[in-house]
Amino acid sequence: MTTADPLLGCHVSVAGGFDRAVQRGEKTGCTAIQIFTRNQLRWKSGLLSERQIKDFRHALKTSGVREVCAHGSYLPNLASPDPESRRRSIESVREELCRCGSLGIPFLIVHPGSHLGEGESAGIRRVVSAVDEAFGKDPGSVKLLVETTAGQGTSIGYRFEHLRDIIAAVGPERAGACLDTCHVFAAGYDLKEDEYDRTLERWERIVGLPHLHVIHLNDSKGAVGSRIDRHEHIGEGAIGIEPFARFMRDERFVRIAKIFETPKKKDGADMDRENLKLLVRLSQG
Repeated sequence: MTTADPLLGCHVSVAGGFDRAVQRGEKTGCTAIQIFTRNQLRWKSGLLSERQIKDFRHALKTSGVREVCAHGSYLPNLASPDPESRRRSIESVREELCRCGSLGIPFLIVHPGSHLGEGESAGIRRVVSAVDEAFGKDPGSVKLLVETTAGQGTSIGYRFEHLRDIIAAVGPERAGACLDTCHVFAAGYDLKEDEYDRTLERWERIVGLPHLHVIHLNDSKGAVGSRIDRHEHIGEGAIGIEPFARFMRDERFVRIAKIFETPKKKDGADMDRENLKLLVRLSQG
């Protein structure tokens, strides 16, 4: 692919080494990839070795993959009112920021967490405070991207206003946003036909396009407003094919990495490759 091709790809496994993730992404045809920098279901992880860092940076430099983002662990709850959960969450995010910095990954995507009945305003304040602590005095070079959520349970992030308030309080030099199509659709922001323009106008007015750094392109198993966070293959869910064509052709998003997180297999087929080919075709009209 050339630099004229869209920044497009999928979440890839780091099994066998971070450099292997780059190789897997390139083999699939990705120009952008998303990885975990650690086991997403464990609180602690070992230190990165100089060899791991060197191999990853070399693999990236010599590949056609032009951008990498990291997805944070699923365990932290930055909005938690529980002191021990809060402490572990902050330490986990701090560790991942450091790992991203060592690997040269510019963005760490996190879910803001759940307020657990304490209220959204209190939850947002705790997220901001936790992020401030995770960064500490030295913000480094990694930007924390708050991901939109589907609105299940007591989660924060299902309204655009939540992301706006978090980014404004943390500061745009350290925080930004990741828009997930499945999540915003499930949260009640329709993307079909004229609603695409209305939803993106609301995003531009409330959050601001300059704060959007990664888009997750996922279809949704649930209907609009269902609050169900279940991803489906591109064009096979309730969102349908047309909104994805619009995202791929929207000039506002040309320089923004688009990552899909759909099921890896279907009837034995490698669906990463199929979803990628489909999105490339959609980008070409």
